[in-house]
Amino acid sequence: MKILLIEDELSVSSFIKRGLEEQGNSVLQAFDGTTGLKFAFQEEFDVIILDVVMPGMNGLEVCDKLKNKSGINTPILMLTALGSTDDIVIGLETGADDYLAKPFKFKELLARINALVRRGSKGGENDDLVLKFQDLNMNLKSKEVYRGNIEISLTAREFGLLEYLLRNKNRVVSRTDILENVWEVNFDLGTNVIDVYVNYLRKKIEHGFSSKIIKTVVGMGYVIKE
Repeated sequence: MKILLIEDELSVSSFIKRGLEEQGNSVLQAFDGTTGLKFAFQEEFDVIILDVVMPGMNGLEVCDKLKNKSGINTPILMLTALGSTDDIVIGLETGADDYLAKPFKFKELLARINALVRRGSKGGENDDLVLKFQDLNMNLKSKEVYRGNIEISLTAREFGLLEYLLRNKNRVVSRTDILENVWEVNFDLGTNVIDVYVNYLRKKIEHGFSSKIIKTVVGMGYVIKE
């Protein structure tokens, strides 16, 4: 794999680069956000590893410019010492595909990278499908969601969560199921990231409509069912 590593701490960057190259990967280093952004536009990479806290342009700004302003589809793994639920949500909403809190074990970093690459390789498998429930329609090709005639604007993470719930209609899915299948990672289950995103999704697809779609099964998880 060809990997862009944007990390301002020399010791951390060297540790990651050495480990990844030992696994047969090619790693290009950048030590600030501005340089990293330039490299990301100049070349194609399989994965971008991006630190959040950097002088000048921070990782959130870099991610926003790449994902939201330029539409680059390269998976982005964010690294940061900030690991609260709010920090994770902010990073993901900026466009990051995954989030790893420091300190971390190298094998965990490698597992996250491999998961991102696997996820990207699945693109296009079911692009022509439309998932439906009551008056809710989800078009996986156009990435559009409607309730009746009203279009619902979802972030990429909310879209992925709704797709997983619809694909598992009438089956209760746990928070662990969602973490492993929507994020394809294992966050600290002590955080309430999943609950935060379910609430985000509920506000968008249920607020102002007569029927509720996502049901909570206490102690077990969530389900979409009649």
